[in-house]
Amino acid sequence: MIIAVDGPTASGKGTIAKALAAHYGLPHLDTGLLYRAVGYQVRANGGDANNPDDALAATLFPETLLENPELRSESMGGLASRVSAHPAVREALFDRQRAFATQAGGAVLDGRDIGTVIAPEADVKLFVTASVDARAQRRFNEMQGRGENVTLETIAEDLRRRDERDSTRAAAPLIPAPDAFLIDTSSLGRDEAIAAAIAAIAEITAS
Repeated sequence: MIIAVDGPTASGKGTIAKALAAHYGLPHLDTGLLYRAVGYQVRANGGDANNPDDALAATLFPETLLENPELRSESMGGLASRVSAHPAVREALFDRQRAFATQAGGAVLDGRDIGTVIAPEADVKLFVTASVDARAQRRFNEMQGRGENVTLETIAEDLRRRDERDSTRAAAPLIPAPDAFLIDTSSLGRDEAIAAAIAAIAEITAS
């Protein structure tokens, strides 16, 4: 079974995807981490994330980079959104994601174009979303917990910019697949969101 979990930043899609992988005994890939690694490598190379040539060169990042905890930082998220707008970067990372999705036994992948581009034949397609205010508050709490000094307003504005960039880019924009099941986590806690996803999968696979 292939499970595609798409959605904007801080919607809860990563948490849900990990929980689903554990629940169904499937391997999980956070595809956003690949783009964060590209963004990190661009910076390490002294390049410009908005430059398609610099971004493409950074897709040759070392495999060990994926273990770097800095990839989870807010600044890397912003760089990931910028490099992911380049069609050549998406093409360079396509085969890697596609191979993971189609491995024997199935897989869970989360990102922004899994159900529309990477695995349009997925057995289950979930689109996880939440209001900007709810997502900003979650990210604010996470960053406060890490001791990062940032305002809620700054985070909300950054999310709006990233949403705009991700949903309007020419290459694989952030949009729900026509047959995706929508889960709004704005008012849901972690366990409630996971339960909603499992219930949705039960409904989808039973039909």
